Amino acid sequence: MEYNDIYDKDRRPTGRRHLRGTPWRKGEYGMVVCVWVYDGKGKLLLTRRAPQKSFAGTWENSGGAVQAGETSRQAIARELFEETGIRASQEEFELIESGRDGNIHYDYYSLKRTTPISEIVLLPGETDDVMWATFEDVRTLIREGKMCRVIANQFRRQEQYLLNKQGK
Repeated sequence: MEYNDIYDKDRRPTGRRHLRGTPWRKGEYGMVVCVWVYDGKGKLLLTRRAPQKSFAGTWENSGGAVQAGETSRQAIARELFEETGIRASQEEFELIESGRDGNIHYDYYSLKRTTPISEIVLLPGETDDVMWATFEDVRTLIREGKMCRVIANQFRRQEQYLLNKQGK
């Protein structure tokens, strides 16, 4: 069983915990983290969601729910490692923005890495493919409905920031 800390609408911890997979009550909020891994040469690292996941077969960046007792930065370092085998210290992640959607607070990060595909270790049951995608590749995946819609919306908001990180 996995638990998440419960936050209020202003992102203050309530001291209570939520059992993952159960409904959130009114006034309860969780936290989710995502990271755009970029190579500095115009490509972003994407993974494909496994068949048993929601949004199965769609492409996304790495991320997931912050577990009880974790900070946002601890969670993003753990999620990236679990989903790709890429290790990074908490300090290496650059916060792009924070937000709230429904009952979830989000932190969006970026991280520069040049890890070859051959060194990526996918997490069975979570991801089943990986690629380094150009910005045009990402736009095409979005147009074709092959990008997770939540991540597609995130990309649209953060594309200019990511282009600037790439030096383009």
